[in-house]
Amino acid sequence: MPSSELMMHKSGFVNIIGHPNIGKSTLLNTLVGERMAIISPKPQTTRHRIIGILNGEDFQIVFSDTPGLIQDPAYKMQEIMNQSITSSFEDADLILLMTEPHDTFPKDHHWLVHLNRTKTPVFLIINKIDLFDDGTILNTISTWQPVLEFDECVPISALKGKNTERLLELILSAMPEGPEYYPKDRLSDRPERFFAAEIIREQVYFQYREEIPYSVQIEVESFKEDDNILRIEADIYVAKQSQKSIIIGKDGLSIKKLGIYSRKNLENFFRKKIYLHLYVRVKKNWRNNEQALRRFGYR
Repeated sequence: MPSSELMMHKSGFVNIIGHPNIGKSTLLNTLVGERMAIISPKPQTTRHRIIGILNGEDFQIVFSDTPGLIQDPAYKMQEIMNQSITSSFEDADLILLMTEPHDTFPKDHHWLVHLNRTKTPVFLIINKIDLFDDGTILNTISTWQPVLEFDECVPISALKGKNTERLLELILSAMPEGPEYYPKDRLSDRPERFFAAEIIREQVYFQYREEIPYSVQIEVESFKEDDNILRIEADIYVAKQSQKSIIIGKDGLSIKKLGIYSRKNLENFFRKKIYLHLYVRVKKNWRNNEQALRRFGYR
């Protein structure tokens, strides 16, 4: 018979924080082994805290990807995004502060002040090591040692998967004994509609430039499975009438292209045939509209 020690179940909440475009969403996807968070080269792609659950027979790790810190929020939406980062300090069993060479924080930054006071273990994760030589990585570690009291420092490449298995081993060793917080077959606490909306929004980041991606909110109005076909109807909300014309494009070519690429990625995610219909609507100044922000799930 196996000993009770071997049967111990470990579980905990691991929150990933860091500046925009530092690789937090890529790391979440890599650790969970599924495409949970959308990724684009543009900053501020992540707007919500997104949970990805990694399950094993004797463990459950609940990872949380947070929005990147916005230094000077221009909208209520961005203020709420910053608040979600602050809350991530309070409900974690382990915090991963993600950085990269040349990414800096002032010594009196409120994140560092909080992290140096917290009793929660903190891992310093130095990402993108595939792009820098060993000397640069060592210098980065030396730069952080005087300003942050971290429990582990793990240089990785989230994109290439380099050293991420070692990171996962360290994370598991830091998890306390605990129950299953979610059913073992769950990958996230978010509904399928959320991921459908995020996949469409990801394509907006790739297909459009400048302000358009930041002015867009996706809301899935209908999500029905019929004869092995998933039928999705989604509204694309923009903040100005002029942006609606850009989304649609001349002769509707832009929104047609958006629909083609969105459908392809939806089919890859849900692993079934997708029927997708997109509508474009104007919700003026929705990023500062409290009612709209509640409707879109920011509150």
